[in-house]
Amino acid sequence: MIPKTVMDFPEAGWRFDNTYARLPQQFYTRTNPTAVRLPAMVIFNYSLAEVMGLRPDVMESEECIAVFAGNAIPQGAEPIAQAYAGHQFGHFNMLGDGRAILLGEHLGPDGSRWDIQLKGPGRTAYSRRGDGRAALRPMLREYLISEAMHTLGIPTTRSLAVVLTGETVFREEELPGAVLTRIAASHIRVGTFEYAAMQQNPESLRALADYTIQRHYPELAGAPNPYISLLEAVIERQASLVAKWLLVGFIHGVMNTDNMALSGETIDYGPCAFMDSYDPATVFSSIDRNGRYAYANQPGIAHWNLVRLAEALLPLFDSDENKAVEMAKESIGKFPDRFQYHWISRMRAKLGLFNGEAGDVALVESLLQGMLRSRSDYTNTLRALDPEKLCGVDAAWHADWRARLARQPQTLEEARCLMRCNNPVVIPRNHKVEEALEAACSNGDYQPLHRSLAALANPFEDGPEKNGYREASPDCSVGYQTFCGT
Repeated sequence: MIPKTVMDFPEAGWRFDNTYARLPQQFYTRTNPTAVRLPAMVIFNYSLAEVMGLRPDVMESEECIAVFAGNAIPQGAEPIAQAYAGHQFGHFNMLGDGRAILLGEHLGPDGSRWDIQLKGPGRTAYSRRGDGRAALRPMLREYLISEAMHTLGIPTTRSLAVVLTGETVFREEELPGAVLTRIAASHIRVGTFEYAAMQQNPESLRALADYTIQRHYPELAGAPNPYISLLEAVIERQASLVAKWLLVGFIHGVMNTDNMALSGETIDYGPCAFMDSYDPATVFSSIDRNGRYAYANQPGIAHWNLVRLAEALLPLFDSDENKAVEMAKESIGKFPDRFQYHWISRMRAKLGLFNGEAGDVALVESLLQGMLRSRSDYTNTLRALDPEKLCGVDAAWHADWRARLARQPQTLEEARCLMRCNNPVVIPRNHKVEEALEAACSNGDYQPLHRSLAALANPFEDGPEKNGYREASPDCSVGYQTFCGT
């Protein structure tokens, strides 16, 4: 069933452009969503809609719900499924949007450009044996976690809407089907460049790189070697992003190269979760049996993924392959220092430190080792730190920290203020996430989901809405597993 184009609903505020669809044809296949039986709105992101210049007051109309379900195409959209590749758990595969369709790019009032992507709208040319559909639970999970990441100040794709399809999807059991509308700066991935490199067409690779520079890094257009500059700009954004993940105890769970966006946004919220008790070896993903994507491994995996990007870009660096390789090695070699810079800079802020000293890394690592020994809660320990109270930390460490604070000109109250702005009161606690998803998917009760979103809306501020969202569940902290949405 081919969706009908919405020709006469300008009230919604859509302003579509389709620049990605002007790239060489090999990067996508034109694809329409498959209409669903009985679409119904589950949740809509009104605050995001306002930022995008959409009309929130009409977004739950039949016309808009039809768009979010894939039953209608808004005027100006040119739906496509994107082609890309990826190293999945270290193994290379040719991939593509097997259960996602990009409607196009919406232009906001200030000129901002957002990809509008439907997840779960039916089969595409890249679905292989899949049905192209999505279940309600993982779509609500992405909505909840991506909004939490946004309020925590971490670059991320966001969710505009989730609609029920009125149909069943079959996984290990029958599940209610849903479609999520994902908003992203773009869906250009490391895997997109790996796919381009595999085509062995230098002009197509160059076209993709030029497009990425124009869309995300326009300041590089006049650089002496814009392609090396592109690699280094992506390195910088990824170093900052992964540092921010670690600072809040976030574990992505599936850091394949097709899940690393060149925009620097967090993308794909399948088996992700947040660490409760501090342990660098923490893994939640059911498919990560060897801990490849464990909490502490994430910087190293980001580095590994960026090496794959550099390999794909090699033909653009220099016509002399040996020179190109040396240039790539020099740039890639900067990642560890850039990650360390972002991590320690923000850890200093979490400890109330306004300046840097040579011993700060040792001070932080000593705190973390103490937390590991005592199985302390990562988020709560950092939030509770106080220069004048032990609050569960080692007395000797506290004395060293207090002496460090005394060597900076700012007052203790200024240090506390800095810490409150950088140590959240709440994160998406695993047991609260599961509670909200279970109520929604098994009982049709969305109130726990809305309460979770309200508690996470201002994570650095205390308040009564945070009650019940601060603590980990003892039952959930041992053996807790997350699963891919497929």
